[in-house]
Amino acid sequence: QRRVKIPLLLLVFCRVGAYGALAATMSMNAFRLCGDMSHVFSIIILLLRLRVAKNAQGISLRTNELFFVVFVTRYLDLFTTFYSLYNSCMKILYIVTTGTIIYMIRFQEPICSTYDKAQDTFLHWRFAVAPCAVIATITHLIGSGIKRFELLELLWTFSIYLESIAILPQLIVLQRYREVENLTGNFIFFMGAYRAFYILNWIWRSYHEPMYQHHFVVYFCGVLQTLLYADFFYYYFKSKTKGGKFTLPTAHNS
Repeated sequence: QRRVKIPLLLLVFCRVGAYGALAATMSMNAFRLCGDMSHVFSIIILLLRLRVAKNAQGISLRTNELFFVVFVTRYLDLFTTFYSLYNSCMKILYIVTTGTIIYMIRFQEPICSTYDKAQDTFLHWRFAVAPCAVIATITHLIGSGIKRFELLELLWTFSIYLESIAILPQLIVLQRYREVENLTGNFIFFMGAYRAFYILNWIWRSYHEPMYQHHFVVYFCGVLQTLLYADFFYYYFKSKTKGGKFTLPTAHNS
């Protein structure tokens, strides 16, 4: 049988996730923990998908670039605030592993040669990054005003808006390929599950934490992000229950 070499980065990721999950169970609810672990699993699956299959067919580079922007702008508090070792390690690993995925698709042979730019055509800088930057700026100025303007808070708000639509290029690529490879389908499923668990986490915290502060921008973006996965979830579960290949419908028969 062919032996699969697991990258050291993945082993570190799994180790941190395992210890972090153990420690986190003492300080966070089960929905938050499931959300974090779903996020971890999605990245591990995608890294394994690229390393084992050695091709990037059906994978959107642009979605991963958007997530990289999300993580970099959201986790700048690594330089200003320490919450916990688990929190810091997870943030760093999200940035590093997403950067690794981008590098593999762009530069690592034979993976980069199989990346199909013709299918991954969503203009993410123009129709995702730029609009989210404008909306985040308006939202922040309305909420805080010019006198209380904070760059880190603005970038955090921007990351929330951008994450809600970051999966769009990937969903468009899958729609064009129609047939979804198993690991690719699992990667997207866990990405969607991560946000769905976070919605349950917000509901739980609102009922069980007296000092919990509501953030309606986060709620809106979280619901929007989950709704984008709804169609994918339907066909994902349909393929799992009936067996066979996982295929998405075209615009003519959906």
